[in-house]
Amino acid sequence: MPALSRADNSLLGRWWWSVDHWTLGAIGTLIGLGYVMMLAASPAVAERIGTSRETFIFKQVFFLAIAGLVVVGVSMLSPREVRRLAMIGCAVALAMTAATMVIGMDIKGARRWISLPGMSVQPSEFLKPCFAVTAAWLLAEGKRSPRFPGMLLAGGICGLILLLLKSQPDIGMLLVVTSVFLAQLYINGLPLYLVGAAVGLMGGGAVMAYTFLPHVRVRFDGYWKGEGDHYQINTALEAFGNGGFLGRGAGEGRVKDILPDAHADFVYAVAGEEFGMILCAIILAIFGFIVMRGLLRLLREQDMFIVLSCTGLVTGFGLQAFINMASTLGLIPTKGMTLPFISYGGSSAIAIALGMGMLLALTRRRGRDEPA
Repeated sequence: MPALSRADNSLLGRWWWSVDHWTLGAIGTLIGLGYVMMLAASPAVAERIGTSRETFIFKQVFFLAIAGLVVVGVSMLSPREVRRLAMIGCAVALAMTAATMVIGMDIKGARRWISLPGMSVQPSEFLKPCFAVTAAWLLAEGKRSPRFPGMLLAGGICGLILLLLKSQPDIGMLLVVTSVFLAQLYINGLPLYLVGAAVGLMGGGAVMAYTFLPHVRVRFDGYWKGEGDHYQINTALEAFGNGGFLGRGAGEGRVKDILPDAHADFVYAVAGEEFGMILCAIILAIFGFIVMRGLLRLLREQDMFIVLSCTGLVTGFGLQAFINMASTLGLIPTKGMTLPFISYGGSSAIAIALGMGMLLALTRRRGRDEPA
């Protein structure tokens, strides 16, 4: 980037001197690691399913390039523009998520994707950032104007989203959306005992999911009894052990030749085997840094909309990363959730970029003459 003077009053100049460079750099590092891991993991997977070794690489290079542009482009918006984008995105994503029930692709018993020329889209991925910001605005307006039914509207939209996700089914996404909304409610002033009651309801919902949803029961039984999906976890743990501290070296890993989702759900295991615990720790630290940096920048923030929005965005981002890494390490049952910016997946990469762009936009330092 060319040198920009602080006196530069152009859009790019104002953006560069107001955006959080540390968070932007951390996001750029994750995108760079995504390129590295696609080069490491995807050729073997492509070869195993009988397609060109470069198929996944070329697609992900395109997806991550678009993601980078989305991060920068969205981060230039004002809070008002972020809110409008989120509300429009939430409405469109809701409609497309409902459409998956009719025209969605059935993959492994779930209808989460809509087929488009050259790619498939998972609309529910875009619900996470867009609903987080939409719910934040509704809750903030409800707090500012007691007559405005913000909490009721936010709760109704959340209920509709959960119903659609349960119907797909996508229990992992359902848990993330619910957790994000609960975090926002708590920050908005919901008493802790009501948050505890909501968590209890989530536990009851998990029991019902285990009872009535066969694919959930199979995953949990496989996890506890060491069968089914536990084979993948055991294989991933062996990969971490083989990698040790410094790894076996780029291209020397074997787990990518065995696991069908080595380029997606289990890319963290590939990183552990080829580059060792040191890279895994760096990846973990970067995710932790983005979450903590986002929360710390809210300490002096007075706008409740911005506080609630950023809380939801970093909660969803951090929770998704935790679920992926924890399931790869065998700490929880596998959930089929990508590692942000590092796992293969176009919908995931662009949706996460949208959320991080919103986070950067909302946490920018603004002068008095800039729009709120």
